[in-house]
Amino acid sequence: MVTGALGLVGAAAVRRLTAMGLEVVGIDNDMRRTFFGDAASNAATHDALKQCKGFRLVEADIRDTDGITKVFRRHLGAVQAVIHAAAQPSHDWAATDPTTDFAINATATLALLEACREHTPDARFLCVSTNKVYGDHPNHLPLAEGATRMDLDPSHPFHDRGIDESMSIDQTRHSLFGVSKTAADLMVQEYGDRFGLATSVFRAGCITGEDHHGAKAHGFLSYLCRVAREGGTYEVIGHDGKQVRDNLHADDLADAFARVIAAPPSSGVYNIGGGRKASCSILEALDIASEILARPVSRTFTKAPRYGDHIWWISDTSRFQNTYPGWSPSHTAKDLITRLLADV
Repeated sequence: MVTGALGLVGAAAVRRLTAMGLEVVGIDNDMRRTFFGDAASNAATHDALKQCKGFRLVEADIRDTDGITKVFRRHLGAVQAVIHAAAQPSHDWAATDPTTDFAINATATLALLEACREHTPDARFLCVSTNKVYGDHPNHLPLAEGATRMDLDPSHPFHDRGIDESMSIDQTRHSLFGVSKTAADLMVQEYGDRFGLATSVFRAGCITGEDHHGAKAHGFLSYLCRVAREGGTYEVIGHDGKQVRDNLHADDLADAFARVIAAPPSSGVYNIGGGRKASCSILEALDIASEILARPVSRTFTKAPRYGDHIWWISDTSRFQNTYPGWSPSHTAKDLITRLLADV
């Protein structure tokens, strides 16, 4: 069962799992159109996923507890795994409607956990969380400004591999989105500890891919490449464009899900991302796009940063890789930008 099945991560999971011969029930209602407008809609993805043998879509809202419970009852005892990829994903949108944001990200997650515990307790529950559970703690690391990016002091233990799960999630500015996702993250962990569900939490940073319908408020690399492709002007918001993100292709995240499902049941919390080789600042992403397109990408600069914006984030995936050997991110930042620019 995959929630948010028409989204970037959900669709990648559907393709990966059906390729393994599994039947997949997807749940989605294209709320992305409501969040970010028609250009961000995932409706067309349904047509593409119809080619996946064993996939069936249930058009439902994850806030509809009765409707979701009916889906679980219909497949009583047959669900091997629940991949919870549905979410309201934007800091900016969350501030416009905190009640809806919390209902989607936190309350609906609780309802899914309850349905899983009652109707299919042996299923693995995999939740797509976010690095925003750490709030703005990363901004207080010893950072130095370079010509095109901020970077961490080379002597710091996070420098080479990135930030690991030891970073505190407390006493920090999360943003409303960060709060709702942290509530969900902790609830998933609690259902693993208290009720024995096999739960996995993936604290992802920037996930991307050719299927990403990026918008200004969410999906930085996809949106940047779309603006560049179309000859538009990209607005760089805050930190002079030197804020750094590592980027992970959605297919690599789907491969991580598949490895968890194929292994003996266990629980864990994992930072997941593309690592240093897939990291770039906004300036660097614009420069790479300009190089590939052989023309400058126009940009403007807004001084004030987004609320709670990370200045530097690279994910240390050591915990996941130690638990599931053989997994590793498959793309550099330039690889990803090249693929996104080719997505005409």
